[in-house]
Amino acid sequence: MTPDPPEPERVARAALTRLIEPGDAAIGRAIQRLGVVGLVQGFYRGASPSRLGLGADRITAYQERLRKFNPATDLERIAKLGGKFIIPGDTEWPSQLDDLGDSRPVGLWIRGRPRTRLPSLRLLALRSVAIVGSRACTAYGRHIAGQLGSELAERGWVVVSGAAYGVDTAAHQGALAVNGMTIAVLASGVDICYPRGNESLIERIGDAGLLVSELALGMNPTRFRFVLRNRVIAALTRGTVVVEAAPRSGALSTARRAMDLNRHTMGVPGQVTSELSAGVHALIRSGAATLVTNGAEVGELIGSIGNDLAPERVGPILPRDALVPSVARVLEAVPASADGAPVQRLAQYAALSPQETVHHLHELSSLGFVERHGAHWRLVRRK
Repeated sequence: MTPDPPEPERVARAALTRLIEPGDAAIGRAIQRLGVVGLVQGFYRGASPSRLGLGADRITAYQERLRKFNPATDLERIAKLGGKFIIPGDTEWPSQLDDLGDSRPVGLWIRGRPRTRLPSLRLLALRSVAIVGSRACTAYGRHIAGQLGSELAERGWVVVSGAAYGVDTAAHQGALAVNGMTIAVLASGVDICYPRGNESLIERIGDAGLLVSELALGMNPTRFRFVLRNRVIAALTRGTVVVEAAPRSGALSTARRAMDLNRHTMGVPGQVTSELSAGVHALIRSGAATLVTNGAEVGELIGSIGNDLAPERVGPILPRDALVPSVARVLEAVPASADGAPVQRLAQYAALSPQETVHHLHELSSLGFVERHGAHWRLVRRK
């Protein structure tokens, strides 16, 4: 049985993902005015710049490029790869991407879990968190990113990152290590593994999670596309954690986007002398990011009120912590020397009467803190 042909809007949006660069606000405004089908038909027909709201050279270039590919073929190819192309209005479309306004994606190519039904990106995004940072991270940054990825995945969070070297890689690997869900937002087509050194990781994400991109199949990454990709990571997730980032790191653009979109922005502190943590420290110091140290603290910030609370951190409770103040003062007055001190001197140091001091010394003796040595009292030596 031959499948039904894709609807015109899906075909038109698929065509745009091969024509335009991601996040083109001028295209977004044109879609609002003309509708996506009307816009693409205008390109085919060479409509006037005044009608499309775009420059003549740009329209001519799009018209020429449209003759070189068939968007319906791209839709057939993604289906054969076990993926799909989702657009605004689909049940799988994450509505929070609409916060990007005119620069929201015209559609998303997704791929994952071959031979099984793809999970809904919209549902996954409802409980997702981005972990980003330096590609040239330190061993500390790699460890923290992996730990965050695994801790958050164990708590049911979807870990989102960009499949780049360094922090991105560690975050994905941390989630995969505990059989958690992870999403890689790529700056290339979902059939392109980049960077090449992460090919096996990207394939694993495709098997266990989802690969997502605004770019059509076969399109290669560029430096500018990496920056544009970051806005999708920020908008798709409930919050963004920056693990390591120098002052000019691209990871900070994701954090700024998250902040502009009113998402939670978090930073993991590093060594104060580390240049790779200087960007994170600046975010925290300015109040733009909240300091976090583990997955529980991240979950508490971005999770449901009362349901994702991080355990309170307290130091060890020692037996002497339970002593009432006057007894504790007598214990503090007993010297650490083997000879100890007489009651009169201990009473003076503790600011108590000799009778009260003796009473407290006997109480401390029964608790195993002090012992009598002739007329003196001394601390019990621990073996």
